[in-house]
Amino acid sequence: MTGSDLVLTAGAVAQRLGVAVSTLRTWDRRYGLGPSSHQAGQHRRYTAIDLARLERMRRLTFDGVPPAVAARLVRGGLDADPVAVAGLGRRDGGGYALPVGRAGPEARGLARAAVRLDAIEVRRLVETSLAREGVLATWDGMVLPTLVAAGRRWARTRCGIEIEHLLSNGVTAALGSVPFPSSSPPGSGRPVLLACVADEQHTLPINALAAALAEEGITVVQLGARVPTEALRDAVRRTGPSVIAVWAHLSRLARPGILAEMDLPGRALLAMGPGWRTDRLPAGVLRPTSLAGALATIQAALR
Repeated sequence: MTGSDLVLTAGAVAQRLGVAVSTLRTWDRRYGLGPSSHQAGQHRRYTAIDLARLERMRRLTFDGVPPAVAARLVRGGLDADPVAVAGLGRRDGGGYALPVGRAGPEARGLARAAVRLDAIEVRRLVETSLAREGVLATWDGMVLPTLVAAGRRWARTRCGIEIEHLLSNGVTAALGSVPFPSSSPPGSGRPVLLACVADEQHTLPINALAAALAEEGITVVQLGARVPTEALRDAVRRTGPSVIAVWAHLSRLARPGILAEMDLPGRALLAMGPGWRTDRLPAGVLRPTSLAGALATIQAALR
């Protein structure tokens, strides 16, 4: 079979492009980018020409072009024409990086590097900002707007999950450059314990908190992702922390009973992440909603 005779199923095309089959259906329904010879009642079959058009559509949306605009470019054969792109609605400061709203040039630079999948540049930009501005300013002004933009793109187009993963990995690696203290802060021989609930894999915010605490000279014991409740209880017994912060991104994993088992006298207990419902938390559990709030809460507890 020659390239011109190529016929692919929707599943095979989705696998080649790295998108969901539902994304192909959306592009077909909304923008007319479906199989060129599809007949009602028959399975969709994509030709080499169809595949080439969809590859251009994917590339443009990954570069930040709004899907409706990208479809117009693809249908008109204009995907490689920068003049045509400029005439169809530039946004976000004149580029096609992730739209980071009113965030500054540092965030826009990080977004462009992430879209290019330039892992080295992502890490370099974050490390430079950490050294110059510190953890809180880097997180709030640079990293968080870019992460939010990447998440919104995924929610809107179901494209770009690799951008989120590369960005998260690069930021995590850069946060590791923040030196951790070699001893506990004055007046406290007990560390701060950070962990995710069982089956929770979203660790980036807790990594940022660990780096922010380290920057303040506060000793941290960080357990990372997917910590079973029994293992967390054992870690509490073994380390005797002054503060315990438990992260849950997903509501189905945020069981209040986990916190009830950690609520021991003389310890501050923080429920962190959007998974926790404030009205279901045990009495006395603190609920900071930002990195700065969590840092301030922990510092107050240590005092």
